[in-house]
Amino acid sequence: MVRKIRIGALISGGGTNLQAIIDSCDKKKIDGQMVFVGSDDSEARGLQRARKKNIPTFAVDYNAIMREFRKEPAKAVLPDDFDCKEIFAKQTFFSDRDDSGKGQFFLMTRAIAEARLLDAMRPYPFDLLVLAGFMRNLTPYFIDRVNIVPNQPRIMNIHPALLPAFAGLDGYGDTFRYGCKVGGCTVHFIDYGEDTGPIIGQRAFQIRSGDTLDSIREKGLKLEWELYSECIQLFAEGRIKTVKMQYELRGGGKVKRTVVRIVE
Repeated sequence: MVRKIRIGALISGGGTNLQAIIDSCDKKKIDGQMVFVGSDDSEARGLQRARKKNIPTFAVDYNAIMREFRKEPAKAVLPDDFDCKEIFAKQTFFSDRDDSGKGQFFLMTRAIAEARLLDAMRPYPFDLLVLAGFMRNLTPYFIDRVNIVPNQPRIMNIHPALLPAFAGLDGYGDTFRYGCKVGGCTVHFIDYGEDTGPIIGQRAFQIRSGDTLDSIREKGLKLEWELYSECIQLFAEGRIKTVKMQYELRGGGKVKRTVVRIVE
């Protein structure tokens, strides 16, 4: 009997990718089962999709946490194991030249929210955490408490662009406004940056002269639903391996990158 992996999901909106994953599990296209769905918004429509399947749900209100912190920062209760300097040194959202106040606010409020996420997830052991339209960047505080085995990442994300191009919130919009002739989507593991983690799979589509932003998004979403399920199944089969590689830069010097290898 094939062992099913336990899948947790984080969402922010309607949950169409979540539904595609749930459907793929039901149809046995994924050897897995959804064990929880969490959100940063208690009104997210995707939570209703999970409840219809009797999947446990929860929400952590990021916006409320930020409002409370701005109002009375001295009363903020940070996790006991949170070290702002350590987390700042690991992350790549902010550089050393950035305003430290902005970076500290981001990391402190994120740590409060992420600690609550971790508490809510704790009753539901999982093998893989998928971000299915979760619109919050995860910090090293959260990532290090999920990726507990070295070189075995287990937080997966889908992005609406062909990374490394057009990272950030509006991949399809950026692709359209730039005038690209090809668009697509990318599944990757999460690392300490914004959409910079090792790429697992990509799918592309042609952009024609008559396409609009809406038609591009429609094309992309259909590919997302297929690609995400395929990559999750690769994880379930144990076929995704990460390898550390060293590359020489054109201007001199070397850089190390973690890349994905798919085992046949």
